[in-house]
Amino acid sequence: MIYQSEQQARQGVKSHTHAHRGKFLERVIDIANTKYRNAGLADIRKIPTPVQIKHDTGREVIGRKEKAEWVDYAGVCNGRAVVFDAKETRGKNFPLKNLHDHQYELLKSWYQKGAISFLLVYFKELDKYYRLPFKPLCAAWEEAKNGGAKSIPIATFEAEACEVKSMDGYTLHYLLPYL
Repeated sequence: MIYQSEQQARQGVKSHTHAHRGKFLERVIDIANTKYRNAGLADIRKIPTPVQIKHDTGREVIGRKEKAEWVDYAGVCNGRAVVFDAKETRGKNFPLKNLHDHQYELLKSWYQKGAISFLLVYFKELDKYYRLPFKPLCAAWEEAKNGGAKSIPIATFEAEACEVKSMDGYTLHYLLPYL
């Protein structure tokens, strides 16, 4: 069954560990990406966290996560590169500390080269998803670097981002304007 919200998916679950933060959003995006691929509209893939293998016995692999240098997702849609990071937040703002420098720099670099570059943010308390284009993200990032607000308020998302919804059989139809 496909759930429309995290609240529906978590009914009956009493605790939510830090380790599983973002898993609901990733699952929803991965289902949408499979539908985009199957329809021949886009090919967007989750970028796995790199792991350094320390020991391999043949039956068991021991390793550690390396420092990630990428965003969550990358691919192609209608001949254009697509890169984005997916984030969940509580409350009515998106703390910029949730986006790492290397993620911002990658989004910026690809945007400057013509890629579709954005943040996909899930506001848990509001149960709303927004696709924030790189331009308003850049403006907020630069403002924060210069001593301004360290978060992006929901009002900015409502004014400059696009609310993304479940529609046409997609769990989250986030690529709609690019198709």
